[in-house]
Amino acid sequence: MSARSSGRRALVTGGAGFIGGHVVEHLLAAGWEVRVLDDLSTGRAENLADVRNCVELIEGDVRDPATVARAVAGVEAVFHQAAIPSVPRSVEEPLYTNDVNVGGTLQLLEAARRAGARRVVFAASSSAYGDTEVLPKIETLPATPLSPYALQKYAGELYCHQYTVLFGLETVALRYFNIYGPRQDPASDYAAVIPRFVRAALSGERPTVYGDGEQTRDFTFVGDAARANLLAADAERAPGSVINVASGRRTSLNQLWAGIRRTLGSDLEPRYAPPRPGDVRDSLADLGRARELLGYEPSVSLDEGLRETVEHFAKIFGPARG
Repeated sequence: MSARSSGRRALVTGGAGFIGGHVVEHLLAAGWEVRVLDDLSTGRAENLADVRNCVELIEGDVRDPATVARAVAGVEAVFHQAAIPSVPRSVEEPLYTNDVNVGGTLQLLEAARRAGARRVVFAASSSAYGDTEVLPKIETLPATPLSPYALQKYAGELYCHQYTVLFGLETVALRYFNIYGPRQDPASDYAAVIPRFVRAALSGERPTVYGDGEQTRDFTFVGDAARANLLAADAERAPGSVINVASGRRTSLNQLWAGIRRTLGSDLEPRYAPPRPGDVRDSLADLGRARELLGYEPSVSLDEGLRETVEHFAKIFGPARG
């Protein structure tokens, strides 16, 4: 991928990860010079394969002061995607995930402030809303995190706001709702539901649904999330804000599986297992603030996104079996 440089330089932490890699591609397409900081613990170099010659890659830990100082030097905007993005892992390893997700975020904010970066766009999470019955989720609702991961991401939001108020560092926290799409890791023990379902379908295996399958999510295509990041980098009234990034549509896991089956022509039925601790029951975003402050509008339907995601994984795992 190549694009004429605009002279603007960005840092993407976690840029070899699933969402981070897509943010990198969108920045390059918009003419930014891009530096990536990633320790490759959950990210993969293959996620940058198509753009590797176009980016500067620093392999290192977001918790290390010297590494982070080097990474933020001379950049205008920071897109902070680096995290341990797993509710189950945060339940199993609360100390380690807190060190990365909270400590790493604070390290990044302080380095960005000292380096004179203009803006930090933070990857927050809709898990901060917890299991409140109010739908859709609007940013003015109180945070009621149910897991260490949700609490850690909420703490990151608060630190971002503090750095805007105390130090004048422009920050925008984007609360992601169930991001999915090509290059999401289906092999991890902590994999998100869509890549797990797609891989099962391609393998001719019945997927596991935790709970009764009637829990709902606001599934958001990764390209829409990446576009929201670029909008957040320049939106004049966004600094200091927390903003939902989602599709604004509610889909049950049973409906999701039905959509994947239609896409692949599968007739497999899921297995049902007990609910997992820390999982919320229902999720749906209010997009009023995203429209007002960012000019954001979701552009990819679930059917379109599933087709693109299935096509990607079919190239890796082969056509559907069984």
